[in-house]
Amino acid sequence: MKIAGLASNRGRNLRHIADAAPGGAELSVVLTNREQAPVLGAATERRIPTEVVERDEGESRESHERRIVERLSDYDVDLVCLDGYMRVLTDEFLDAVPTTLNVHPSLLPSFPGTDAHEQVLDAGVRTTGCTVHVVTEEVDAGPVVTQEPIPVYEDDDADSLTARVLREAEFTAYPRAVRWFAEDRVSVERDDEGNPERVAVEGDVGGDFPERRFVSEERTATLRYGENPHQDAALYVDDGCEEASVVDAAQLNPGAKGMGYNNYNDADAALDLVKEFDEPAAAVIKHTNPAGCAVGSDLADAYDRALRTDAKSAFGGIVALNRECDADTATAVADSFKEVVVAPGYTESALDVLTEKKNLRVLDVGPLGAGDDRFSERFTEKPIVGGRLVQERDRQSPTADDLEVVTEREPTDEQIETMLFAWKTLKHVKSNGILFATGTETVGVGMGQVSRVDAVTLAAMKAEKDAEGKSADGAVMASDAFFPFPDAVEEAADAGIEAVIQPGGSVNDEDVIAAADERDMAMAFTGSRCFRHD
Repeated sequence: MKIAGLASNRGRNLRHIADAAPGGAELSVVLTNREQAPVLGAATERRIPTEVVERDEGESRESHERRIVERLSDYDVDLVCLDGYMRVLTDEFLDAVPTTLNVHPSLLPSFPGTDAHEQVLDAGVRTTGCTVHVVTEEVDAGPVVTQEPIPVYEDDDADSLTARVLREAEFTAYPRAVRWFAEDRVSVERDDEGNPERVAVEGDVGGDFPERRFVSEERTATLRYGENPHQDAALYVDDGCEEASVVDAAQLNPGAKGMGYNNYNDADAALDLVKEFDEPAAAVIKHTNPAGCAVGSDLADAYDRALRTDAKSAFGGIVALNRECDADTATAVADSFKEVVVAPGYTESALDVLTEKKNLRVLDVGPLGAGDDRFSERFTEKPIVGGRLVQERDRQSPTADDLEVVTEREPTDEQIETMLFAWKTLKHVKSNGILFATGTETVGVGMGQVSRVDAVTLAAMKAEKDAEGKSADGAVMASDAFFPFPDAVEEAADAGIEAVIQPGGSVNDEDVIAAADERDMAMAFTGSRCFRHD
């Protein structure tokens, strides 16, 4: 798609469109009605042809427009984009050129005209933005193509709104509109007289992953710092979230320091893990990875089993519980330094113990709910530079019936139970992830390795060196992705692993299965992996 851009001043939107080339569209010519317009230099820098058509003294508007149309006729353009072009265009001009778009710095039909920002401030509205619309002879009244909102802050003035609407709204909405035209997704419906009446955009629909997303969240806290002391940070809250979370959890130890960026990040990871289990469960998290996790007969038992996986790494970690914390569990938690404990409630005696620890943040997230209610938020997000990744949450929870046994040796019922426990826990280990488990407790965790064999080696080392009263002998190994070669299974067998749960799907599955059979190991496939990369 070839675009003719018309501007009377700097043409910052045209420059942005030229640089972004949305949908492959290119700016073929920039035309201005001012000899000294700064947009000319910007266009020349980008090697875009320019035209200057000033209105002569005493010249009629119609005559001036005809000369503009004549200049544009040399460029065979498909779309005309205005950007601060300070002239009202006639129907004669608009009929002679392709569809013409303009961007207005408000959410039309509110606040038309040249003083939109002043009108916004005078009206006291809390949201403004921009509107990309089809141009008609009636100013700021053509059918809307797209809009982009931004908040109005208490300290905003016309200058700050001008800058923010341009950067945060116009630089988003105008390229989006151009891309839609370039992709031939826009149809302009016209009335009987040929005037544009409505715009329809093919595929601009909602659903789980809509064409456009608007996110509005309120800052609930300014944090002491980010991941490191030299980084500023803040916490924003989604008031529409109904799932138990650490964001709005009550902090029950008033003498403790406030939560920091890392505290929130780790506490969220810990809470997410213990939500996986119906039975009493505890997890100890360090840098968002499980140092240990266990399901027990009661909460104190679960915490003891989780802690003994790697008590050394648990120092300064985050504890999450999926039951009301009682005094016995609280006493065990307080026995060594922890940063945060998260639970759906605390007994008074538990609080008496925990609040004696000056800097232990004690978070009460409220009831966790049951079944799928524990994971009512369906999507997770990760901001990246220039955008945001959005995906469905990994809520898979395979049962024994979902497992495909692929080895000559069948896993025992106890091993199957351990496989399922290990898989739920492994979902919360950074990839490449390997987890050793016995019963319903972790034995060793190998996380975040670039080699799957190294992840096995790390899990074996942690089980041998750091687990208290535990051993990899006779344990189950879970892998978050298939084994590309038999070497990791061979390494696991040397460590004492007797059963394996993994996704399967490698081109070398037969070799991996043969290696397990040679070592009398049981192996089951889940048919799906559980990567976790952030």
